Amino acid sequence: MCVYYAHTRNSEGAMHRLDEHLLAVAELAGKYSERFYGGILEPLAWLAGAFHDIGKVSPGFQSYLEAIEAGQPKRKVPHSPLGAVFIRSVLSRFEVKDDLALIVAGHHSGLEEIGTLTSKLVGYSTDQDLVQEMTDMLQKLLKRTASGGIKIPSLNELQRELLIRMLFSVLIDADRLDTELHFFPERARLRDQGPTLAELAIRFRKDQEELLRQSEDRLSVVNEVRRDVYRACVDAAKSPQGWYSLTAPTGAGKTRSALAFALEHALANGHERIIFALPYTSIIDQNAEVYRSILGPDSVLEHHSQVKTSDEEDEEQRVLRMRLAEENWDVPLVVTTTVQLLESLFSNRPSSCRKIHRIAKSVLIFDEAQTLPPELLRPTMQVLKDLAENYGTTVVLSTATQPALKDEFLPELEGIEIREIIPDYPRHFKMLKRVEYTRLEEPVSIAELAGEVSRYRQVMVVMNTRRNALLLVDELGEKDCLHLSTLLCSAHRRKVLEEVRRRLREGKPVNLVATQVVEAGVDLDFPVVYRAVGPLDRIVQAAGRCNREGRLPGFGEVVIFELEDEKVPRGPYKAGLEQAKLILAECGSPDVLNEPNIFEDYFSRLFSVLGKNLDQYGIQKSRSRLNFPKVAEDYRIIGEDTVPVVVKYGQSEEALQRWQADPSRDSWRDLQAYMVNIYEREAREYFRDGLLSKITDGLYLWEGAYDDVRGLSGVWRDPADLIV
Repeated sequence: MCVYYAHTRNSEGAMHRLDEHLLAVAELAGKYSERFYGGILEPLAWLAGAFHDIGKVSPGFQSYLEAIEAGQPKRKVPHSPLGAVFIRSVLSRFEVKDDLALIVAGHHSGLEEIGTLTSKLVGYSTDQDLVQEMTDMLQKLLKRTASGGIKIPSLNELQRELLIRMLFSVLIDADRLDTELHFFPERARLRDQGPTLAELAIRFRKDQEELLRQSEDRLSVVNEVRRDVYRACVDAAKSPQGWYSLTAPTGAGKTRSALAFALEHALANGHERIIFALPYTSIIDQNAEVYRSILGPDSVLEHHSQVKTSDEEDEEQRVLRMRLAEENWDVPLVVTTTVQLLESLFSNRPSSCRKIHRIAKSVLIFDEAQTLPPELLRPTMQVLKDLAENYGTTVVLSTATQPALKDEFLPELEGIEIREIIPDYPRHFKMLKRVEYTRLEEPVSIAELAGEVSRYRQVMVVMNTRRNALLLVDELGEKDCLHLSTLLCSAHRRKVLEEVRRRLREGKPVNLVATQVVEAGVDLDFPVVYRAVGPLDRIVQAAGRCNREGRLPGFGEVVIFELEDEKVPRGPYKAGLEQAKLILAECGSPDVLNEPNIFEDYFSRLFSVLGKNLDQYGIQKSRSRLNFPKVAEDYRIIGEDTVPVVVKYGQSEEALQRWQADPSRDSWRDLQAYMVNIYEREAREYFRDGLLSKITDGLYLWEGAYDDVRGLSGVWRDPADLIV
């Protein structure tokens, strides 16, 4: 048999032998799949790795590599269809042949719909000499493995769909890692040099001991509750893998206590990593910094968004370098957005799916779980249930305003026991009553609202939309007014938050006008908070920024108001707002929001009203039909495509230059701090108007104004404050 190659020469002048690449990918994919279904799928994952590039034995592909080596332009030669056809031939007696064909055919271009792929492959013929070469290659690989026979558990349609995704993920990751080892061995060696979960747990315990020692003389109700919550989390961590809820009032120290639970639970149950999924990038900025301060700068992967790199079959060094910069979550602690996590779980693109197998055997914590998108709740819950039952994942729902996740609304959760980590949480809510709610009787204009809040020396106003937030900023003027929304890049938001905290600490005047980006988890402590009427949980989350530390002699003041003729976001947000109005009207006094049990009633009403819209786009039906492109198209937390735009702020130019010179994971993380997301269709308009210049596919540079207060100027529409 001839010697075949998978990739061109590396820096040491060595070609990448195909047999060595196939075997390495097969073994790595098999290793990763050991976390699925008790490890019985290792032989199947091994076969996916062995087959994935076997089509590269074709003379056309080998000539393509030779042309690249000679510096001659040559049209790309697809190899994936050859591998898929070969699979269907070799495994013709097994039903799993279609699943493997989907995985191999899509490992560059993405997962197809099963019927579409079958039609494409029917007319794809290969000559006998090529079939014989692939057969010889496969037999050579089989002699070098101890893999057993194929065993497939009994699966329903939705379980099969997720299993295909997870096997696709292990193949993509194994393929990219072995390719990286060939081209950039020094970078590959760095991957395994970070701290382990056990080491992080030791660091955390030492930090906690020091914190307790320092706070021994600072007795307060807040500190008492925080200690109770922490102890409950550590005690519950010894429980087995499964579903948990973590219910505690805002300001009760959930950030630290959730990490304590996750670390101890992971060690007790053999989990490999911890993944925090948060709704807002502002919380990610804050929580990741908290975790780094506790665990060290090398401990946290902070993953906001990613460049849409080419998934086409291309062996040019430039494209390979971009592809190798994609994240695969190969670290023990990940802090990411709910959008990034969930849309990746329902994506069909290799770049998004690469990391999802890392969710297996993880502790997955949804911080501010009430923000899970209602219109996507049924498919979301079903996948999480599957992950918990068959992939060893622990799911934790953490919030002060727990959604009513009951099987009467969500049949996917039938039989699931969600254990509460803090059983006596109602007592903590009573102990930490720090605010009183009032409500303006009549709707107000922006000008009237500005007059209202101008009476206060220190006040925060939370609006439903970025447009109204900017209108209020204009009305108030810039003297003591600061603004916080996703129109600001994360580096800018950090600076604004630092300035707000400084003014609050020093007793200086500050008016902060913000959108929902500040509501969940952001550590601010205002004496007065105004909140536009919205979904009930959003109002309470905003109130969590008022008298947070309980330092006021009395209660903080939370004022609920309604804007004249306000157009609020449609769909679940509007439905939640309407249910909030009904409950507030029925209860008479808005101070009922201090009672945690009100949210079971609120979410039950909301889910009952939404009904079939808990799977608004019929995603479960598309999943059962193995229509991966349709699922990816419809499962969108932000309804339209957005693109990351680099703004000219702070050290952004230097960060961009570093990333362009070396598009690595580290340089991309640094660049993320200077990005704002905007609608893709609007980006095309801005590009035509000269407000954007293209950096690379899917990444732009903002050439328009970037204001020190307002951020990205001229962009009004909200992709929503849930940003990738």
